[in-house]
Amino acid sequence: MEYSDNELLRQYARLTEFLGRALGPDYEVALHDLTDTNRSLIAIANGHISGRKPGAPLTNRALSILKDRSYEHSDYSVHDYGLSINGKELRSNTMFIKNGDKLVGMLCINFDDSRYRAVSAEILGLCHPDAFFSSVAAEHPREAPPELFTNSPEDVVSDAVSRELQRRAVTPDRLTSDERQEIVAALDSGGIFLIKGAVKDVSERLRCSQASIYRYLSKRK
Repeated sequence: MEYSDNELLRQYARLTEFLGRALGPDYEVALHDLTDTNRSLIAIANGHISGRKPGAPLTNRALSILKDRSYEHSDYSVHDYGLSINGKELRSNTMFIKNGDKLVGMLCINFDDSRYRAVSAEILGLCHPDAFFSSVAAEHPREAPPELFTNSPEDVVSDAVSRELQRRAVTPDRLTSDERQEIVAALDSGGIFLIKGAVKDVSERLRCSQASIYRYLSKRK
């Protein structure tokens, strides 16, 4: 657990530990203090699920919520798709902690149902061929990118840039100025530049100057 000078969040830190014990080892409970997006994770129970430790940054999903301000008309977000550091799929749920109208923290519960899905697959496999599961997966593709859990803000930025490059099927050395501008706009919409030092990291990944990144951002305002 990391120190927080917010008394409200200190109360939630105790709740984090309690929920982790009460729900069991397949549920990760994580508490974020939004004072510092680069080191927002101040308490976590069952951290083996995502592989994170206190001091980890906000996720791409949390940054997007801060950017689009969806917390202003909702108190929580449930059943989001997450992906742990070791590649496990998680069901992510987030409660917005507010002090009046101000968002001060996030309490997240991430469920790893892999053990239950494995048992379910074995049972269904007794009466359905493997092709059945393949066809079901093909009919229900995931539309939104997963919430990615990392231990460093640099990884958050790197993952976001990689997704945009993959989406365009292009490498950094072949980017045009317009393509860089489009990527920066997409990253800004996702809240990546709320991460301290993101401009430097993005400029290195896109192989352009920090001044170019600032220029692209200024065009959006």
